[in-house]
Formats: sequence, C-alpha cells, structure tokens
Amino acid sequence: MAEVKTAQGNGNVVSLRHVSKRFSNGTLALQDMSLDIGKGDFVSLLGPSGCGKSTALRIIAGLGDTTEGQVHWPDGKPERGDIGFVFQEPTLMPWANVFENVWLPRRLDGASKSTVRDEVSEALEMVGLGGFAAAYPRELSGGMKMRVSIARALVTKPKILLMDEPFAALDEITRFKLNDDLLHLWEAHHWTVVFVTHSVFESVYLSNRIVVMAARPGRVAQQLGNDAPHPRGDGFRTSEDYAHLCRNASDALHAAMDEHTTRAEVTA
Repeated sequence: MAEVKTAQGNGNVVSLRHVSKRFSNGTLALQDMSLDIGKGDFVSLLGPSGCGKSTALRIIAGLGDTTEGQVHWPDGKPERGDIGFVFQEPTLMPWANVFENVWLPRRLDGASKSTVRDEVSEALEMVGLGGFAAAYPRELSGGMKMRVSIARALVTKPKILLMDEPFAALDEITRFKLNDDLLHLWEAHHWTVVFVTHSVFESVYLSNRIVVMAARPGRVAQQLGNDAPHPRGDGFRTSEDYAHLCRNASDALHAAMDEHTTRAEVTA
C-alpha cells in the first residue's frame, strides 16, 4: 500500500478529534478515534461487525452525538443537503414512486415537484434509472432499489457522501456492478465519499484510502493508502496488484483483531 495521503491534497472536509461514544446502555462503541477525511477522498472504513464503523458514520452525519471529542468542519458546519447518506437498507417509501422517493429530501426543503423535476431526473440518470421514475419499489430488484437510495442521496448535490454498507445484502454480480458504477461516478464528479464495509475486497477496489478499525471499542488501528490507477474494472479485480493489496489490507485487519484479543486477555 502507498503512503497515506488525501486524494487531491486540497485539505480536509471533516476531521474527528479524539472522539469517543458510549451509549446509554453502557456500551463503549468508539474510543479516542481521530480521523481526517480529505476533499476528493474515497475512504473505506474497514472492520468487523460491531466495531463502531456505522456509529462513526452517523456522528459525521450529525445523526448522533459524541460522548467525548469533537467533529471539526474546516469550511464551516454543513447545511442540510451538504451531506448525503445511504443506509444499509434502501428505506424507500413503498406507496411512493421512484421520482417521489428521490424528491423526498428536496421536498423536505420546501421544493415543489415541478421545480426539482430536472434535478431528480439528473440524479436518476446518474444511477442508470432514467426510465424508471414512475415505477414503484415493489416493481424493482434489490439492486435497483439501492440505486434509488443513492439517487436520493445525490439529488441535493452533497459535499460529502456517506454510505453505510449499502451493497452488503446484494448478490455478488449486482454488488460488483454497483461498485463499478459508484466508482465511475466518483471519478467523474470528484465527490468526497466515506464508505463503510467489512469486505476487504470491496474496500481495496473502491478506495484511495482504507481506514482499518479495531474491534469494539472502535478506533483507527491503521490507515492504508491505495494508489492503484483509475479507471478500475474487471482487469484490476483479477490482477496481481489487486491480490497483493487485498493481502495487505487483510493482514492489517487481522492484526487489529489480534491486538484487540490480546488486550482483552490482559484485562480479563
């Protein structure tokens, strides 16, 4: 893996500084987590289930508070619409068609259907659903539902896109296709993306930086830069470079988990 650095060297969009999170039931989900997200980065948070990846993402999104530490926005706290969030499930309204589901965040901002028609259509075209505006969720496959969810996150033209294991429940072929499409969109639009995953292979394929998290309480165990060239595709997935990068990421993940096990044994 390459030296860790931001994608464009243009500074940070958001920084976590010594963030800890303890829930009301006493669970310590995050402990002293510090992380910089650079402008134009595609950062994957990689770690085992329950290590606090989703908690960290929700704190960045403002959907949860820190117990200790701070979330710093160098360019000022984002306004509504500056952050796009894609959840693990599509969370679509079953009674609404695709257009109305994508319109939702703009509707909450007070925008009428007629004034955002072009914006919604553009977002649907981005995710390959230009001809499905009138369809209902029950008429869509799992992959198509997730595309609608992504379009809904993009319709506000966010400065940072947060994605919480959006493809985990999909079959491998659909997942590969959505990985490709997401990466092409990132390459074209230079968004800042933070992507939660427990898949080594997905993190290496998508990211320019992989943040390996230790098991609960979550923290940054290691950061790995990935300077594999773009565009990436099937040729990269079957290359020796990809296999080598995956081994490095896997080794880092296992080292973080082993360290956690050792610490638990020492304190037992």
